[in-house]
Amino acid sequence: MLAIIPARKGSKGLKNKNKLIISKLPLIAHSIKSAKKSKYISRVIVSTDCKDIARISKKYGAEVPFLRDKKLAKDTSMVMDAYFEVIKKIDNKNIIKNFVSLLPTSPLRSHRDIDNAIKLFLKKKADSVISMTEAYYPIDWNHYVSKDKRVKTLSSNLDAVSNRQNLKKTFIPNGSIYVFNYDILKKTRKYYHKKTYAYLMPPEKSIDIDNKLDFELAKKYFQDRSK
Repeated sequence: MLAIIPARKGSKGLKNKNKLIISKLPLIAHSIKSAKKSKYISRVIVSTDCKDIARISKKYGAEVPFLRDKKLAKDTSMVMDAYFEVIKKIDNKNIIKNFVSLLPTSPLRSHRDIDNAIKLFLKKKADSVISMTEAYYPIDWNHYVSKDKRVKTLSSNLDAVSNRQNLKKTFIPNGSIYVFNYDILKKTRKYYHKKTYAYLMPPEKSIDIDNKLDFELAKKYFQDRSK
């Protein structure tokens, strides 16, 4: 199976985050090393518009056969179009049916997580598998706040605050692992289908680095794991 690691140059929340050193490695290197340890993945390709990220990625064993089209590396670009660009350029014989996306901002996943997500995908003959973690707060606690600060609740459960233990658990994608049926993704341009399954991960493996606080928290988890 093919693994694609999307890593564009631009980053507003944390500048140059894919190149930042965490636990003695550039951030992107953690995803590359985990992918290369997977027993299911045969190729690891980084999609980037940055020559420096490409150089680092090759150093740690990933392929970077071309730089991403600049039109696909804007703030408004859809990352799935970067996936399609990779597969279109490398798959002349239409061999690739499924692929894995590993976001470099999730360095705490292991190769076992990747393998277990792929195993679930294959076992269920899924359209997609998406890694998720339990939501910290019940969805009933979410509200809209208008411009004049008026609160509008999303839930009809009036006892949401006092009866948290009775509320149904909800889960959110943690940005770590996506396994896709390529044809279905390209046809629908949607991640979720009737045969979408969740690969559940604990909170301590679910940090998605978007800002300085996320980065420092991930560093702390790496330090704790090494003790």
